[in-house]
Amino acid sequence: MSSTPPARRLRLGLPRRVFSQVLLMQVAIAAGVAVLATGLFLAPLSDQLDDQAMRRALSIAQTTAAQPQLAEDVENTPATAGGPVQQEAEKIRKATKAEYIVVMDTRGVRWSHTEPTEIGRHVSTDPSDALAGQEVMEIDEGTLGRSARGKVPLRDNDGEIVGAVSVGIAYDSVRALLIHAIPELLAYAGGALAVGALAAWFISRRVQRQTRDLAFSDISGLLAEREAMLHGIREGVVALDRAGRVRLLNDEAQRLLGIGEEAVGRSPDEALGEGRTADVLAGRVTGTDLLTVRGQRVLIANRMPTDDGGAVATLRDRTELEQLGRELDSTRGLIDALRAQDHEHANRMHTLLGLLELEMYDDAVDFVGEVVGDHRATSEQVTEKIEDPLLAALLVGKATVAAERAVALRISDRTRLPDRLVDPRGLVTVVGNLVDNALDAVAGTMHARVEVELRAEGRTVVLRVRDTGPGIPAAQRELVFTEGWSTKKPPAHGKRGIGLSLVRRLAERQGGSATVGEAHGGGAEFTVILPEALAEPDLEPALAVPSAPESVAKEESR
Repeated sequence: MSSTPPARRLRLGLPRRVFSQVLLMQVAIAAGVAVLATGLFLAPLSDQLDDQAMRRALSIAQTTAAQPQLAEDVENTPATAGGPVQQEAEKIRKATKAEYIVVMDTRGVRWSHTEPTEIGRHVSTDPSDALAGQEVMEIDEGTLGRSARGKVPLRDNDGEIVGAVSVGIAYDSVRALLIHAIPELLAYAGGALAVGALAAWFISRRVQRQTRDLAFSDISGLLAEREAMLHGIREGVVALDRAGRVRLLNDEAQRLLGIGEEAVGRSPDEALGEGRTADVLAGRVTGTDLLTVRGQRVLIANRMPTDDGGAVATLRDRTELEQLGRELDSTRGLIDALRAQDHEHANRMHTLLGLLELEMYDDAVDFVGEVVGDHRATSEQVTEKIEDPLLAALLVGKATVAAERAVALRISDRTRLPDRLVDPRGLVTVVGNLVDNALDAVAGTMHARVEVELRAEGRTVVLRVRDTGPGIPAAQRELVFTEGWSTKKPPAHGKRGIGLSLVRRLAERQGGSATVGEAHGGGAEFTVILPEALAEPDLEPALAVPSAPESVAKEESR
């Protein structure tokens, strides 16, 4: 058995290493670009040289035709080889190194030519344009071969056309200029190719260091393993580069943050919008196990810097735990509210008992009717104008809160809103924030009043909330919509400046707007416009004849 190792088979193809492949491809690209640039430069250069030759011929023709004696000689002397026209034309031709200068009369008969035997004969090309008073530039074939030509009319002292002057530049000389430029152009292209190859080598060396001289197959295997690991774990992972842009995010991060692959390559502020979540991911808020809210989810975030200047952030969902905590807080708040209502109910019962003991029965009946009637009147006023149950329930509740704070919450007479909202919860959020802010603004002031107007204009919902508070200065009417900005003292358990930012974000998400101005009579007036907030009305009931109450309601809404 022979110990000689088997001969290796010669394998042709691309090299395996990233460095070699990148270098080869970049040199090929640089060579292709150099060849393409050379070809693209030569094409217009040929046209440019042709144009220069034609303009030179036209300029010589114009100069010749401007000779004051030439037109008179054409009219008064015969067309001979020794005539003054031939002598003047040859003199100019030799001085300008033109191929020929032909002077002709109005019949197209030559008075001058490089070949004296052609004098007295008709020109070989059509002179009608020049004899008609036009100046002509062209590349044409004549008795002396192909040439760049310029033709101009010949006029006498009175401006009458008595002939024409045709000047030709040998086309061989134009082609010689082009051929002469090619070696120099190729030298420039070769120099550019050499610089490109050198730059390709440096770039390839940098790629070699960054990829640790791995083969493409090795890199592909590592990426496959990383993808399987990232998308298999149940924690959100967001990686950022040194510029703070999102480099990658796994499936869980997309679910928790409510974003997709389009966020890759963008900063957290661009992908998520301004807020605490973006601040945590960008590293503007530091610490461990940071709480942040994204949509309806409560997240725990941790951020770790990487060696290349970037960072990796991990996200865990804590929504259910926080929801239980909020439910506990809500239960405590409900208990406090019930305790306050119990006190108010006790006061009312004591008042009623006193009236009965004093045998003021009519006053007792009026008192009970007033207490019950106020709440019922408020409810009926809201529900007859706002048909959506969620929104109506919100405003009824806000009216009760307003009454406890000595604020009159009024529903505008122009309010008409059908039960066709596309996103009733979103509108509830907008109305709730604006009404709460208005109640805070007028609480404790004389004749405190808040007015809510909700009306439909086609499929658009227009919301206006007015108050009798101090209003908002013009310089601050855009700042109030900035997240975190507030003139109020923040509570111990959180921060202010979120509500109005959320209102504008919800409005702009639907293609609408949120603005603030001055209300009539003072105070602030917030206006929110939500296009296409209402669904299309059902067509089948529209075909039926409306009943009398429906007809009246439609007329009032108009």
